[in-house]
Amino acid sequence: MNLKSLFKICLLAFILVSCKNEVKEEPIETVATTETDFSFNVEEFADIKILRYQIPGWDNLTLKEQKLVYYLTQAGLEGRDIMWDQNYRHNLKIRQALENIYTNYTGDKSTEDWKNFETFLKRVWFSNGIHHHYSNAKLVPEFGKAYFNELLTATNTSLEGEALEVLFNDKDAKKVNQAKGIDNVLESAVNFYGPDVTNADVANFYKTKTSPNPEKPLSYGLNSKLVKEDGVLKERVYKSGGLYGAAIDEIIKWLEKAQGGAENKAQGDAIGLLIEYYKTGDLQTWDDYNVAWTAATEGNIDYINSFIEVYNDPLGYRGSYETIVQINDFDMSEKMAVLSENAQWFEDNSPLMDEHKKDSVVGVTYKVVNVAGEAGDASPSTPIGVNLPNANWIRAAVGSKSVSLGNIINAYNNAGGTGRLKEFAHDEEEVQLEEQYGQIADKLHTALHEVIGHASGQLNPGVGETKETLKTYASTLEEGRADLVGLYYLYDSKLQELGLVDDWKKVGKAAFDGYIRNGLMTQLVRLDLGDDVEEAHMRNRQWVSAWAYEKGKADNVIEKVTRDGKTYFNINDYDKLHDLFGQLLRETQRIKSEGDYEAVEALVEGYGVKVDQDIHAEVLERNKQFPSPPYSGFVNPVLVPEMNDAGEITAIKVTQPNSFAEQMLNYSKDYNNLPDVN
Repeated sequence: MNLKSLFKICLLAFILVSCKNEVKEEPIETVATTETDFSFNVEEFADIKILRYQIPGWDNLTLKEQKLVYYLTQAGLEGRDIMWDQNYRHNLKIRQALENIYTNYTGDKSTEDWKNFETFLKRVWFSNGIHHHYSNAKLVPEFGKAYFNELLTATNTSLEGEALEVLFNDKDAKKVNQAKGIDNVLESAVNFYGPDVTNADVANFYKTKTSPNPEKPLSYGLNSKLVKEDGVLKERVYKSGGLYGAAIDEIIKWLEKAQGGAENKAQGDAIGLLIEYYKTGDLQTWDDYNVAWTAATEGNIDYINSFIEVYNDPLGYRGSYETIVQINDFDMSEKMAVLSENAQWFEDNSPLMDEHKKDSVVGVTYKVVNVAGEAGDASPSTPIGVNLPNANWIRAAVGSKSVSLGNIINAYNNAGGTGRLKEFAHDEEEVQLEEQYGQIADKLHTALHEVIGHASGQLNPGVGETKETLKTYASTLEEGRADLVGLYYLYDSKLQELGLVDDWKKVGKAAFDGYIRNGLMTQLVRLDLGDDVEEAHMRNRQWVSAWAYEKGKADNVIEKVTRDGKTYFNINDYDKLHDLFGQLLRETQRIKSEGDYEAVEALVEGYGVKVDQDIHAEVLERNKQFPSPPYSGFVNPVLVPEMNDAGEITAIKVTQPNSFAEQMLNYSKDYNNLPDVN
């Protein structure tokens, strides 16, 4: 079998979701399942499905490599409680109370109230707190306060004051509130800011921060909480001896073991800089670490660890704690290297204005990896792809690493189809295109988004970082821009020339069909009727799709079809839609390059926030026939070291937890490093 044929077969093993700097959601539509003896499904509750994943290639690693993976996963888990506290100031106290009730209650567990309590606890576990992991809305218990007080009394559990009342009142209703016309910091419950800090406070505080080298701006605010003390704004830095210091010290202990077992000097040096960053909280050290980490591309093992993605900050400054430990899939990574090798061609041939193109795209690497463990913001709801580092200047000067989490995608693919495709596709031709080419199209969209999209374009001289210029719209603009890069090149003969597809037009059509169908209809199953779109990636899929639909009306590029009381969106002219995507890509890059706040506000608010209520109600009604929950996440495999009499690790076995509850309770017991109030 030749390399091209093998590559195409391997691509069929993958299924995508819409991608992102950190692709954080599972597919709404799935159409294929591979035969396997492994049970990927664990349980379902509320709107959640819990899955498990395997670690392919584990037995092929040396003991030294297995130990490195073990040390890195332990380091990640030691910081788990940081994410809980970052999400909401009362989360740790509430979790402790809920878990104490769960493990000690001996009363009647057959009642609806108890079942609702169990479901509520599992939802809290899944979301790392009391706010929904995706919608950011506060989770509402389906049991009363009186029953909860009975449980507290019966188990001798203490939960008082605001931490108790907030479970049953309407305060702190949104973890992240990015609505227009409000004080987003004051109205967000996320614990990145003191309770009296405002948007203006944040803007004024960081206006005074000047990087030593303006061409290499530091990520001010990334690793701290901004509070007021006696009316004066002050950062509480995440570091050893600082905020979250008890957990960070445990992270450092395991990272030191990992450094000692590093595969090569570059990897060890990078881990050393990460340790130094955790010890000092110094943002220059963070940049030094990212430069070293980006350049350390050799070896079987890699990792993501620290305060990274800023989606949970309404103003985009502060990083959520997360960790992913990865084992390289060398076979698939080699096959995907063709995109990295041709990154400059894609940049040169994009529809961007010449002044917004990079003269030299450097250091782009793309790998398919298998996850060995996750924690923090990456678990239980996991990415399927990641592109880092986030600093624009490091991307331009050094490059970036993009990874696709192969075994996570494989687990989604094997968890069972949903049937939604045939319900929402316009006709049988659209269904057949998706079934035959959808998985390849989606996989390539992820790759193009991560490798080419996030690495493309440049800011105009003197324009500040997007979190400063585009503010609350920075994340959705960047993800939409990268999506558009992927869409533009999915309908291009270059993919066939590179040997990635055997029919670029059909692959492109399948990609366009799926994107428009999702952006205008199927993703709405994630929202309650009447809700605005708030999550950054849902917003970007809607504003991309809605803009293309409106701008193509004169030529009937995308047709809204009503048949038998049901709505469909049918693409009549793929060539013109490709041109529209190119026009929008050009404009989104202009907005980013120039820091045009008025334009991004008009784009997102005009096309990405409000939902057609009639279509939304129809989608929800049509979706009722599909019992599969719209959200999925994972338990992690458990790495169990075996020791000799001298206390040395002689082997590490991979086991699976028996249940979601078992893993969550074990994590709370084994990695409980923080006080209830920090």
